[in-house]
Amino acid sequence: LPAFYANIVLLNVSNLPFRLQKLKEMFMSKFGSAPKFYVRAPGRVNLIGEHIDYCGYAVLPMAIEQDILIAVEPVKTQVVQLANTNSSYLDFSTSVTNIQINKTKPQWHNYFLCGLKGIQEHFGLNNPTGMNCLLDGTIPPSSGLSSSSALVCCAGLVTLRANGKTLSKVELAEICTKSERYIGTEGGGMDQAISFLAEEGTAKLIEFSPLRATDVRLPSEATFVIANSCVEMNKAATSHYNIRVMECRLATKLLSKSKGLDWKKTLRLHDVQAKLGVSLEEMLTIVEEVLHPEPYSTEEICKCLGISLEELRSQILSQNTQDVATFKLYQRAKHVYSEAARVVEFKKICNEAPANAIQLLGELMNQSFISCREMYECSCPELDRLVDICLQFGAIGSRLTGAGWGGCTVSMVPTDKLNAFLKNVQKAYYQTDVQRLALENNSLFATKPGRGALVFIEA
Repeated sequence: LPAFYANIVLLNVSNLPFRLQKLKEMFMSKFGSAPKFYVRAPGRVNLIGEHIDYCGYAVLPMAIEQDILIAVEPVKTQVVQLANTNSSYLDFSTSVTNIQINKTKPQWHNYFLCGLKGIQEHFGLNNPTGMNCLLDGTIPPSSGLSSSSALVCCAGLVTLRANGKTLSKVELAEICTKSERYIGTEGGGMDQAISFLAEEGTAKLIEFSPLRATDVRLPSEATFVIANSCVEMNKAATSHYNIRVMECRLATKLLSKSKGLDWKKTLRLHDVQAKLGVSLEEMLTIVEEVLHPEPYSTEEICKCLGISLEELRSQILSQNTQDVATFKLYQRAKHVYSEAARVVEFKKICNEAPANAIQLLGELMNQSFISCREMYECSCPELDRLVDICLQFGAIGSRLTGAGWGGCTVSMVPTDKLNAFLKNVQKAYYQTDVQRLALENNSLFATKPGRGALVFIEA
């Protein structure tokens, strides 16, 4: 078998797990025939390293049990029919030869189309296979656990398999990262990388350019707990995320120019450090010297770079940030360089496993959250409250995970205190609010590193 399919699991119909069996039955009821294969892609939780992957820096996520699962039947007509086990997500169908992705309304099917289009364009498929697909998802939507990227990855693997093509996991991750940008999100690649490269029992240090993953063994005496703030945030539906990407890009340009680098060809904050050949600590000093804490107007940015407003908008800014009047460059660069250093230190502590490892890791997580809240401004009152509650009831470290502005926290809890922690957080955060109370069963859970994307074939 080709390299990627070394993880294919051949399943006899009689012993399919309950969820796959149920999905098969719903598929047959919907389409009148049986699926030929199933594809699973997991969500993820990022333990540390927030908003730095698109700046070129390493991150430290792990896959979680919650996933996107798709049952698939290749068909002879060049039509893809999409259905969802959740009736609130409407059916969708389109010609596979004319993929149109709506950036203004990021509905669920558009994420599938991103993965579909990415594989088609990579191989230049002139006669792509049509498909009937039924999706089942267990990742809470807009929760910072990468439901959208898991769907893009799942769709990419579905399209690859249906068209009889093969790629390595790294190639798939890179294609799916690029293809998710069809919907307008300027992501950095962490979500797609961990969805494909994750292995059970270990977190991963994900590095970029080139993409690679290194095992990180987490302390056995601690458990990571995910808690959903129940505030939804869709990255593609707002400009919050892309504004931060642009602020980092603009900080890159100004820092590069101040140091005599070719600023037009310098794209990420990591590139500035690499070209100067200095440490992360030295980059923090350079940020202090070059950038000012006050917001930069577009006029000041243009003056610093010696370009017109039209050039700024057409050559640097993304489509949904063209009308932003001011950008905070100092704060964003300070967060990125300090957060990148925390990731390096987190991995080092995990590797060396000193006696006080949990305390040291917890301190890094707490520092990360403060930086996300104050320097990157990607928290919200509910996340602030939830982090406080988690720390109050025994978490050694707690922070937001994912893009922020809602979604989830991740907390590191001594395993011997886990049951009391879950009970107290449930009571303090979820049972005090009617809306949260309705969602509490799927909002607070302990997790451990899971495995990456898989294809299941009917035997």
